[in-house]
Amino acid sequence: MILPAIHAHLADALAVAPEDSASESVPIWLLRDSETASWRATQTAAVAAWLDTHEFRGERHRVLLLPRPDGAVAGVVLGLGALPAIEALSPWTLAGLPEKLPPGSYRFARDLPPVTADHAVLGWLLGSLPPPPLRNGSKVGASVPRRARLCPPSSCDLDAVTREALALGWARDLINRPPNLLGPAELAAVAVAMGAGCGARTEVIVGDDLLAADYPMIHAVGRAAGRAAERAPRLIDLRWGDERHPKVTIVGKGVCFDSGGLDIKPGAAMALMKKDMGGAAVALGLAGLLMARRAPIRLRLLVPAVENSIGGDAYRPGDVLRSRRGLTVEVNNTDAEGRLVLADALWEACTERPALLLDFATLTGAARTALGPELPALFSNDPQLSAIAQRCGVESHDPVWPMPLWDSYDDELSSRVADLSNVAPSAFAGAVFGALFLRRFVAPDVPWAHFDLYAWNVRERPGRPVGGEAQCLRLADRLIRERCG
Repeated sequence: MILPAIHAHLADALAVAPEDSASESVPIWLLRDSETASWRATQTAAVAAWLDTHEFRGERHRVLLLPRPDGAVAGVVLGLGALPAIEALSPWTLAGLPEKLPPGSYRFARDLPPVTADHAVLGWLLGSLPPPPLRNGSKVGASVPRRARLCPPSSCDLDAVTREALALGWARDLINRPPNLLGPAELAAVAVAMGAGCGARTEVIVGDDLLAADYPMIHAVGRAAGRAAERAPRLIDLRWGDERHPKVTIVGKGVCFDSGGLDIKPGAAMALMKKDMGGAAVALGLAGLLMARRAPIRLRLLVPAVENSIGGDAYRPGDVLRSRRGLTVEVNNTDAEGRLVLADALWEACTERPALLLDFATLTGAARTALGPELPALFSNDPQLSAIAQRCGVESHDPVWPMPLWDSYDDELSSRVADLSNVAPSAFAGAVFGALFLRRFVAPDVPWAHFDLYAWNVRERPGRPVGGEAQCLRLADRLIRERCG
Protein backbone atom coordinates (compact mmCIF):
# COMPACT_ATOMS: atom_id res chain seq x y z
CA MET A 1 0.00 0.00 0.00
CA ILE A 2 1.22 3.51 -0.82
CA LEU A 3 -0.75 5.14 2.01
CA PRO A 4 1.74 4.51 4.86
CA ALA A 5 4.61 5.97 2.82
CA ILE A 6 2.67 9.19 2.15
CA HIS A 7 1.68 9.40 5.81
CA ALA A 8 5.35 9.11 6.85
CA HIS A 9 6.37 11.95 4.53
CA LEU A 10 3.59 14.19 5.83
CA ALA A 11 4.42 13.42 9.45
CA ASP A 12 8.07 14.29 8.85
CA ALA A 13 7.08 17.66 7.37
CA LEU A 14 5.73 18.84 10.73
CA ALA A 15 7.69 19.73 13.83
CA VAL A 16 5.72 18.24 16.69
CA ALA A 17 8.40 16.63 18.85
CA PRO A 18 9.27 18.28 22.21
CA GLU A 19 12.67 19.39 20.91
CA ASP A 20 10.92 21.27 18.11
CA SER A 21 9.22 23.77 20.38
CA ALA A 22 7.96 26.97 18.83
CA SER A 23 10.30 29.07 20.99
CA GLU A 24 13.31 27.41 19.36
CA SER A 25 11.98 27.52 15.81
CA VAL A 26 12.82 30.03 13.09
CA PRO A 27 10.09 32.62 12.38
CA ILE A 28 8.60 32.94 8.90
CA TRP A 29 7.23 36.37 7.97
CA LEU A 30 4.53 36.43 5.29
CA LEU A 31 4.68 39.91 3.73
CA ARG A 32 2.45 41.54 1.14
CA ASP A 33 4.23 44.12 -1.00
CA SER A 34 2.08 46.90 0.49
CA GLU A 35 3.26 46.16 4.04
CA THR A 36 6.92 45.36 3.44
CA ALA A 37 8.15 48.94 4.02
CA SER A 38 6.27 49.30 7.33
CA TRP A 39 7.56 45.92 8.51
CA ARG A 40 11.12 46.89 7.54
CA ALA A 41 10.81 49.97 9.72
CA THR A 42 10.23 47.78 12.80
CA GLN A 43 13.40 45.73 12.25
CA THR A 44 16.97 46.29 13.36
CA ALA A 45 19.33 48.30 11.23
CA ALA A 46 21.13 45.11 10.22
CA VAL A 47 17.92 43.45 8.98
CA ALA A 48 16.87 46.61 7.16
CA ALA A 49 20.25 46.79 5.47
CA TRP A 50 20.02 43.12 4.49
CA LEU A 51 16.60 43.70 2.90
CA ASP A 52 17.97 46.70 1.01
CA THR A 53 21.04 44.79 -0.16
CA HIS A 54 18.85 42.10 -1.64
CA GLU A 55 16.25 44.61 -2.87
CA PHE A 56 13.43 42.69 -1.19
CA ARG A 57 10.08 44.36 -1.80
CA GLY A 58 7.64 41.58 -0.95
CA GLU A 59 7.53 40.23 -4.51
CA ARG A 60 5.29 37.21 -4.98
CA HIS A 61 7.05 33.92 -4.12
CA ARG A 62 10.30 35.77 -3.26
CA VAL A 63 12.10 34.08 -0.34
CA LEU A 64 14.86 35.75 1.64
CA LEU A 65 16.73 34.17 4.56
CA LEU A 66 17.73 36.50 7.38
CA PRO A 67 21.15 35.56 8.83
CA ARG A 68 22.32 35.44 12.41
CA PRO A 69 25.88 36.59 13.24
CA ASP A 70 26.98 32.94 13.45
CA GLY A 71 25.66 32.25 9.94
CA ALA A 72 22.55 30.35 11.03
CA VAL A 73 19.09 31.36 9.84
CA ALA A 74 17.48 33.99 12.07
CA GLY A 75 14.26 34.30 10.08
CA VAL A 76 12.59 33.89 6.73
CA VAL A 77 10.57 36.40 4.74
CA LEU A 78 8.20 35.23 2.01
CA GLY A 79 6.74 37.76 -0.38
CA LEU A 80 3.04 37.57 -1.14
CA GLY A 81 3.02 40.20 -3.86
CA ALA A 82 -0.22 42.12 -4.34
CA LEU A 83 -2.33 39.69 -2.31
CA PRO A 84 -5.35 41.79 -1.25
CA ALA A 85 -5.50 40.31 2.26
CA ILE A 86 -3.87 37.50 4.21
CA GLU A 87 -7.23 35.68 4.18
CA ALA A 88 -6.81 35.26 0.40
CA LEU A 89 -3.66 33.17 0.84
CA SER A 90 -3.58 30.13 -1.44
CA PRO A 91 -2.07 26.80 -0.36
CA TRP A 92 0.21 27.03 -3.39
CA THR A 93 1.84 30.19 -2.00
CA LEU A 94 3.54 28.09 0.68
CA ALA A 95 4.09 24.95 -1.37
CA GLY A 96 7.52 25.99 -2.65
CA LEU A 97 8.89 27.00 0.74
CA PRO A 98 9.97 23.66 2.30
CA GLU A 99 12.48 22.87 -0.45
CA LYS A 100 14.00 26.38 -0.26
CA LEU A 101 14.78 26.23 3.44
CA PRO A 102 17.65 24.46 5.20
CA PRO A 103 16.75 21.65 7.61
CA GLY A 104 15.34 22.84 10.89
CA SER A 105 12.18 23.84 12.69
CA TYR A 106 10.11 26.81 11.50
CA ARG A 107 6.97 28.66 12.60
CA PHE A 108 4.85 31.51 11.33
CA ALA A 109 5.86 34.75 13.02
CA ARG A 110 2.32 36.12 13.17
CA ASP A 111 -0.99 34.63 14.17
CA LEU A 112 -2.98 33.52 11.13
CA PRO A 113 -6.78 33.38 10.78
CA PRO A 114 -8.02 29.77 10.83
CA VAL A 115 -8.74 29.43 7.10
CA THR A 116 -5.42 31.06 6.24
CA ALA A 117 -3.59 28.79 8.67
CA ASP A 118 -5.25 25.74 7.12
CA HIS A 119 -4.24 26.80 3.60
CA ALA A 120 -0.70 27.63 4.70
CA VAL A 121 -0.15 24.27 6.39
CA LEU A 122 -1.77 22.37 3.53
CA GLY A 123 0.58 24.08 1.09
CA TRP A 124 3.56 23.23 3.28
CA LEU A 125 2.51 19.58 3.45
CA LEU A 126 1.93 19.28 -0.29
CA GLY A 127 5.26 20.96 -0.97
CA SER A 128 6.91 18.39 1.29
CA LEU A 129 5.57 15.35 -0.54
CA PRO A 130 8.18 13.44 -2.57
CA PRO A 131 8.07 13.36 -6.37
CA PRO A 132 5.92 10.69 -8.02
CA PRO A 133 7.01 7.16 -7.06
CA LEU A 134 9.22 5.15 -9.36
CA ARG A 135 10.63 8.35 -10.87
CA ASN A 136 14.41 8.17 -11.31
CA GLY A 137 14.42 4.74 -9.70
CA SER A 138 13.07 6.00 -6.36
CA LYS A 139 10.91 3.60 -4.41
CA VAL A 140 7.76 4.08 -2.40
CA GLY A 141 8.59 3.90 1.28
CA ALA A 142 12.20 5.09 0.88
CA SER A 143 13.68 6.79 3.91
CA VAL A 144 12.73 10.44 4.40
CA PRO A 145 15.68 12.86 4.43
CA ARG A 146 15.99 15.45 7.13
CA ARG A 147 14.19 18.58 5.97
CA ALA A 148 12.58 21.83 6.98
CA ARG A 149 9.74 21.15 9.40
CA LEU A 150 6.86 23.40 10.36
CA CYS A 151 5.40 24.02 13.81
CA PRO A 152 1.70 24.24 12.90
CA PRO A 153 -0.06 27.34 14.21
CA SER A 154 -2.66 26.76 16.89
CA SER A 155 -5.36 28.25 14.65
CA CYS A 156 -4.90 25.41 12.13
CA ASP A 157 -7.26 22.43 12.11
CA LEU A 158 -4.29 20.10 11.77
CA ASP A 159 -6.29 16.86 11.66
CA ALA A 160 -8.48 18.13 8.83
CA VAL A 161 -5.54 19.52 6.85
CA THR A 162 -3.54 16.32 7.24
CA ARG A 163 -6.53 14.28 6.03
CA GLU A 164 -6.79 16.50 2.95
CA ALA A 165 -3.09 16.23 2.16
CA LEU A 166 -3.20 12.47 2.63
CA ALA A 167 -6.20 12.09 0.30
CA LEU A 168 -4.58 14.26 -2.36
CA GLY A 169 -1.25 12.45 -2.18
CA TRP A 170 -2.93 9.06 -2.25
CA ALA A 171 -5.10 9.89 -5.27
CA ARG A 172 -2.12 11.36 -7.11
CA ASP A 173 -0.08 8.23 -6.53
CA LEU A 174 -2.90 6.05 -7.87
CA ILE A 175 -2.95 8.09 -11.08
CA ASN A 176 0.83 7.84 -11.37
CA ARG A 177 0.85 4.04 -11.12
CA PRO A 178 2.02 2.42 -14.39
CA PRO A 179 -0.84 0.59 -16.13
CA ASN A 180 0.88 -2.79 -15.74
CA LEU A 181 0.78 -2.27 -11.96
CA LEU A 182 -2.73 -0.80 -11.68
CA GLY A 183 -5.38 -2.56 -13.72
CA PRO A 184 -9.03 -3.17 -12.80
CA ALA A 185 -8.17 -5.88 -10.27
CA GLU A 186 -5.59 -3.74 -8.47
CA LEU A 187 -7.91 -0.74 -8.43
CA ALA A 188 -10.63 -2.89 -6.90
CA ALA A 189 -8.18 -4.23 -4.30
CA VAL A 190 -7.28 -0.68 -3.31
CA ALA A 191 -10.97 0.17 -2.85
CA VAL A 192 -11.67 -2.97 -0.83
CA ALA A 193 -8.69 -2.32 1.45
CA MET A 194 -9.66 1.31 1.95
CA GLY A 195 -13.24 0.35 2.73
CA ALA A 196 -12.20 -2.35 5.18
CA GLY A 197 -10.02 0.14 7.03
CA CYS A 198 -12.96 2.53 7.40
CA GLY A 199 -15.66 0.01 8.25
CA ALA A 200 -17.32 0.13 4.82
CA ARG A 201 -18.92 -2.73 2.93
CA THR A 202 -17.54 -3.24 -0.57
CA GLU A 203 -18.87 -5.50 -3.30
CA VAL A 204 -17.01 -6.11 -6.56
CA ILE A 205 -18.84 -7.56 -9.58
CA VAL A 206 -16.37 -9.09 -12.03
CA GLY A 207 -16.37 -10.24 -15.65
CA ASP A 208 -19.42 -12.07 -16.96
CA ASP A 209 -21.15 -11.54 -13.62
CA LEU A 210 -21.67 -7.98 -14.84
CA LEU A 211 -24.08 -9.35 -17.45
CA ALA A 212 -25.99 -11.33 -14.84
CA ALA A 213 -26.17 -8.21 -12.64
CA ASP A 214 -27.31 -6.12 -15.65
CA TYR A 215 -24.34 -3.84 -16.26
CA PRO A 216 -24.05 -4.56 -19.99
CA MET A 217 -22.13 -1.49 -21.12
CA ILE A 218 -19.44 -1.85 -18.45
CA HIS A 219 -19.00 -5.43 -19.60
CA ALA A 220 -18.92 -4.52 -23.29
CA VAL A 221 -16.20 -1.90 -22.91
CA GLY A 222 -13.95 -4.08 -20.77
CA ARG A 223 -14.50 -7.55 -22.15
CA ALA A 224 -11.61 -7.52 -24.66
CA ALA A 225 -9.14 -7.18 -21.80
CA GLY A 226 -10.89 -9.85 -19.75
CA ARG A 227 -8.98 -12.81 -21.14
CA ALA A 228 -6.58 -12.18 -18.26
CA ALA A 229 -8.55 -12.39 -15.01
CA GLU A 230 -6.86 -9.37 -13.47
CA ARG A 231 -7.89 -7.27 -16.49
CA ALA A 232 -11.54 -8.33 -16.51
CA PRO A 233 -14.05 -5.48 -16.17
CA ARG A 234 -15.65 -4.95 -12.81
CA LEU A 235 -17.91 -2.65 -10.84
CA ILE A 236 -16.72 -1.52 -7.41
CA ASP A 237 -19.61 -0.71 -5.07
CA LEU A 238 -18.72 0.66 -1.62
CA ARG A 239 -21.27 1.61 1.05
CA TRP A 240 -20.64 3.38 4.35
CA GLY A 241 -22.45 5.44 6.96
CA ASP A 242 -25.65 5.72 8.93
CA GLU A 243 -28.81 4.97 6.95
CA ARG A 244 -30.53 7.90 8.68
CA HIS A 245 -28.17 10.43 7.09
CA PRO A 246 -28.49 12.07 3.63
CA LYS A 247 -27.37 9.79 0.84
CA VAL A 248 -24.40 10.99 -1.21
CA THR A 249 -23.28 8.90 -4.16
CA ILE A 250 -19.94 9.35 -5.93
CA VAL A 251 -19.12 7.81 -9.30
CA GLY A 252 -15.60 7.69 -10.74
CA LYS A 253 -14.48 6.69 -14.23
CA GLY A 254 -11.99 3.85 -13.77
CA VAL A 255 -10.59 3.22 -17.25
CA CYS A 256 -7.20 1.92 -16.13
CA PHE A 257 -5.80 2.18 -19.63
CA ASP A 258 -7.47 3.49 -22.76
CA SER A 259 -6.08 2.37 -26.11
CA GLY A 260 -9.13 3.85 -27.81
CA GLY A 261 -10.31 0.34 -28.64
CA LEU A 262 -10.77 -0.45 -32.31
CA ASP A 263 -10.87 3.32 -32.95
CA ILE A 264 -7.30 3.20 -31.72
CA LYS A 265 -5.58 6.34 -30.52
CA PRO A 266 -2.34 7.50 -32.13
CA GLY A 267 0.75 6.85 -30.03
CA ALA A 268 1.10 10.42 -28.78
CA ALA A 269 -2.50 10.47 -27.56
CA MET A 270 -2.10 7.07 -25.87
CA ALA A 271 1.03 8.00 -23.92
CA LEU A 272 -0.80 9.33 -20.85
CA MET A 273 -3.76 6.98 -20.89
CA LYS A 274 -2.76 5.42 -17.59
CA LYS A 275 -4.40 8.55 -16.16
CA ASP A 276 -7.79 7.68 -17.65
CA MET A 277 -8.71 6.31 -14.23
CA GLY A 278 -8.11 9.78 -12.74
CA GLY A 279 -11.81 10.19 -12.02
CA ALA A 280 -11.80 6.95 -10.03
CA ALA A 281 -8.71 8.09 -8.12
CA VAL A 282 -10.44 11.35 -7.18
CA ALA A 283 -13.62 9.49 -6.20
CA LEU A 284 -11.66 7.02 -4.07
CA GLY A 285 -9.62 9.78 -2.43
CA LEU A 286 -12.79 11.76 -1.72
CA ALA A 287 -14.54 8.71 -0.27
CA GLY A 288 -11.55 8.05 1.98
CA LEU A 289 -11.55 11.66 3.14
CA LEU A 290 -15.28 11.63 3.87
CA MET A 291 -15.01 8.43 5.88
CA ALA A 292 -11.91 9.65 7.73
CA ARG A 293 -13.68 12.80 8.88
CA ARG A 294 -16.78 10.79 9.79
CA ALA A 295 -19.03 12.88 7.55
CA PRO A 296 -22.71 12.62 8.58
CA ILE A 297 -23.78 11.08 5.28
CA ARG A 298 -24.71 7.72 3.79
CA LEU A 299 -21.94 7.28 1.28
CA ARG A 300 -22.06 5.12 -1.80
CA LEU A 301 -19.09 4.89 -4.17
CA LEU A 302 -19.44 3.34 -7.62
CA VAL A 303 -16.40 2.81 -9.83
CA PRO A 304 -16.68 0.99 -13.15
CA ALA A 305 -13.12 -0.35 -13.58
CA VAL A 306 -12.18 -1.47 -17.07
CA GLU A 307 -9.40 -1.48 -19.63
CA ASN A 308 -10.40 -0.38 -23.12
CA SER A 309 -8.42 -2.85 -25.20
CA ILE A 310 -8.27 -4.34 -28.68
CA GLY A 311 -9.05 -8.02 -29.25
CA GLY A 312 -11.21 -10.44 -31.16
CA ASP A 313 -14.10 -9.82 -28.77
CA ALA A 314 -13.67 -6.05 -28.50
CA TYR A 315 -16.80 -3.99 -28.97
CA ARG A 316 -16.97 -2.38 -32.40
CA PRO A 317 -18.03 0.81 -34.13
CA GLY A 318 -21.57 0.09 -35.26
CA ASP A 319 -22.44 -2.15 -32.32
CA VAL A 320 -25.72 -1.46 -30.55
CA LEU A 321 -25.46 -1.93 -26.79
CA ARG A 322 -28.24 -2.19 -24.28
CA SER A 323 -27.71 -0.10 -21.15
CA ARG A 324 -28.74 -0.76 -17.55
CA ARG A 325 -31.44 1.85 -17.99
CA GLY A 326 -32.83 -0.11 -20.94
CA LEU A 327 -31.92 2.49 -23.55
CA THR A 328 -29.98 1.20 -26.53
CA VAL A 329 -26.79 2.95 -27.57
CA GLU A 330 -25.18 2.89 -31.02
CA VAL A 331 -21.40 2.88 -30.75
CA ASN A 332 -20.00 5.32 -33.29
CA ASN A 333 -16.62 5.64 -31.62
CA THR A 334 -15.04 3.07 -29.31
CA ASP A 335 -12.80 5.82 -27.91
CA ALA A 336 -15.86 7.39 -26.28
CA GLU A 337 -15.95 4.54 -23.78
CA GLY A 338 -15.92 6.45 -20.51
CA ARG A 339 -19.46 7.73 -20.94
CA LEU A 340 -20.67 4.16 -21.58
CA VAL A 341 -19.32 2.72 -18.34
CA LEU A 342 -20.39 5.79 -16.39
CA ALA A 343 -23.91 5.55 -17.81
CA ASP A 344 -24.57 2.14 -16.25
CA ALA A 345 -23.16 3.30 -12.91
CA LEU A 346 -25.08 6.60 -12.91
CA TRP A 347 -28.40 4.90 -13.61
CA GLU A 348 -27.79 2.46 -10.77
CA ALA A 349 -26.94 5.40 -8.49
CA CYS A 350 -30.23 7.08 -9.35
CA THR A 351 -32.31 4.07 -8.36
CA GLU A 352 -31.75 5.09 -4.74
CA ARG A 353 -32.52 8.79 -5.35
CA PRO A 354 -29.48 10.19 -3.51
CA ALA A 355 -29.59 13.70 -2.09
CA LEU A 356 -26.46 14.43 -4.12
CA LEU A 357 -24.80 12.64 -7.04
CA LEU A 358 -21.29 13.57 -8.19
CA ASP A 359 -19.25 11.98 -10.95
CA PHE A 360 -15.60 12.51 -11.81
CA ALA A 361 -14.15 11.58 -15.18
CA THR A 362 -11.33 12.32 -17.58
CA LEU A 363 -14.05 12.37 -20.19
CA THR A 364 -13.22 14.65 -23.11
CA GLY A 365 -10.28 16.32 -24.77
CA ALA A 366 -12.74 19.03 -25.77
CA ALA A 367 -12.92 20.24 -22.16
CA ARG A 368 -9.14 20.73 -22.25
CA THR A 369 -9.37 22.58 -25.55
CA ALA A 370 -11.91 24.93 -24.00
CA LEU A 371 -10.39 25.41 -20.55
CA GLY A 372 -6.88 23.96 -20.57
CA PRO A 373 -5.50 21.27 -18.27
CA GLU A 374 -5.74 23.21 -14.98
CA LEU A 375 -9.43 24.17 -15.01
CA PRO A 376 -11.93 21.29 -14.96
CA ALA A 377 -15.32 21.70 -16.58
CA LEU A 378 -18.45 21.45 -14.44
CA PHE A 379 -21.87 20.42 -15.72
CA SER A 380 -24.97 20.15 -13.55
CA ASN A 381 -28.72 19.70 -13.85
CA ASP A 382 -29.13 22.00 -10.82
CA PRO A 383 -28.10 25.68 -11.26
CA GLN A 384 -27.89 26.24 -7.51
CA LEU A 385 -25.64 23.21 -7.10
CA SER A 386 -23.42 24.48 -9.92
CA ALA A 387 -23.12 27.90 -8.29
CA ILE A 388 -22.24 26.40 -4.91
CA ALA A 389 -19.66 24.11 -6.50
CA GLN A 390 -17.97 27.00 -8.27
CA ARG A 391 -17.86 29.04 -5.06
CA CYS A 392 -16.45 26.09 -3.13
CA GLY A 393 -13.76 25.81 -5.80
CA VAL A 394 -12.80 29.46 -5.38
CA GLU A 395 -12.74 29.23 -1.59
CA SER A 396 -10.66 26.04 -1.56
CA HIS A 397 -8.36 27.14 -4.41
CA ASP A 398 -9.51 24.03 -6.30
CA PRO A 399 -11.29 25.72 -9.22
CA VAL A 400 -13.85 24.59 -11.80
CA TRP A 401 -15.69 26.42 -14.54
CA PRO A 402 -19.42 25.83 -15.21
CA MET A 403 -20.37 24.75 -18.72
CA PRO A 404 -23.88 24.46 -20.21
CA LEU A 405 -26.02 21.39 -20.75
CA TRP A 406 -27.23 23.00 -23.97
CA ASP A 407 -30.58 21.43 -24.72
CA SER A 408 -30.69 22.30 -28.41
CA TYR A 409 -27.65 20.08 -28.99
CA ASP A 410 -29.31 17.07 -27.42
CA ASP A 411 -30.93 15.78 -30.60
CA GLU A 412 -27.49 15.47 -32.25
CA LEU A 413 -27.02 12.34 -30.13
CA SER A 414 -29.83 10.66 -32.06
CA SER A 415 -29.34 7.39 -33.89
CA ARG A 416 -31.21 5.68 -36.73
CA VAL A 417 -30.77 2.23 -35.20
CA ALA A 418 -30.79 2.86 -31.43
CA ASP A 419 -32.19 5.21 -28.82
CA LEU A 420 -29.05 7.34 -28.98
CA SER A 421 -25.46 7.42 -30.18
CA ASN A 422 -22.43 7.60 -27.92
CA VAL A 423 -21.05 10.54 -29.94
CA ALA A 424 -22.43 13.38 -32.02
CA PRO A 425 -21.53 13.91 -35.68
CA SER A 426 -20.50 17.49 -34.92
CA ALA A 427 -16.83 18.28 -34.39
CA PHE A 428 -17.79 21.04 -31.97
CA ALA A 429 -18.81 21.13 -28.28
CA GLY A 430 -17.46 17.69 -27.47
CA ALA A 431 -17.51 18.25 -23.71
CA VAL A 432 -21.13 19.38 -23.87
CA PHE A 433 -22.12 16.31 -25.88
CA GLY A 434 -20.36 14.04 -23.39
CA ALA A 435 -22.27 15.62 -20.51
CA LEU A 436 -25.56 15.51 -22.43
CA PHE A 437 -25.03 11.79 -23.00
CA LEU A 438 -24.51 11.23 -19.28
CA ARG A 439 -27.61 13.29 -18.47
CA ARG A 440 -29.71 10.70 -20.31
CA PHE A 441 -28.80 8.30 -17.48
CA VAL A 442 -29.47 10.65 -14.57
CA ALA A 443 -32.96 10.95 -13.07
CA PRO A 444 -34.16 14.58 -13.41
CA ASP A 445 -35.04 14.82 -9.72
CA VAL A 446 -31.53 13.83 -8.55
CA PRO A 447 -29.17 16.80 -8.01
CA TRP A 448 -26.17 15.88 -10.15
CA ALA A 449 -22.81 17.41 -10.98
CA HIS A 450 -20.36 16.07 -13.54
CA PHE A 451 -16.68 17.07 -13.34
CA ASP A 452 -14.73 16.66 -16.59
CA LEU A 453 -11.10 16.53 -15.39
CA TYR A 454 -7.64 16.32 -16.88
CA ALA A 455 -6.19 14.81 -13.66
CA TRP A 456 -2.62 15.61 -14.65
CA ASN A 457 -0.14 18.41 -14.04
CA VAL A 458 1.59 19.20 -17.31
CA ARG A 459 4.10 21.65 -15.80
CA GLU A 460 6.27 21.59 -12.72
CA ARG A 461 5.03 23.86 -9.92
CA PRO A 462 5.67 23.86 -6.17
CA GLY A 463 3.39 21.29 -4.56
CA ARG A 464 2.14 20.24 -7.99
CA PRO A 465 4.83 18.19 -9.74
CA VAL A 466 4.37 16.88 -13.25
CA GLY A 467 2.13 13.84 -12.87
CA GLY A 468 -1.26 12.89 -11.50
CA GLU A 469 -3.46 15.54 -9.92
CA ALA A 470 -6.58 15.03 -7.81
CA GLN A 471 -8.59 17.91 -9.23
CA CYS A 472 -11.88 18.83 -7.53
CA LEU A 473 -11.29 16.54 -4.54
CA ARG A 474 -11.13 19.32 -1.94
CA LEU A 475 -13.87 21.25 -3.73
CA ALA A 476 -16.17 18.24 -3.56
CA ASP A 477 -15.48 17.65 0.13
CA ARG A 478 -16.42 21.26 0.83
CA LEU A 479 -19.50 20.99 -1.38
CA ILE A 480 -20.71 17.86 0.39
CA ARG A 481 -20.12 19.49 3.77
CA GLU A 482 -22.31 22.44 2.76
CA ARG A 483 -25.07 20.44 1.10
CA CYS A 484 -25.30 17.39 3.30
CA GLY A 485 -22.93 17.59 6.27
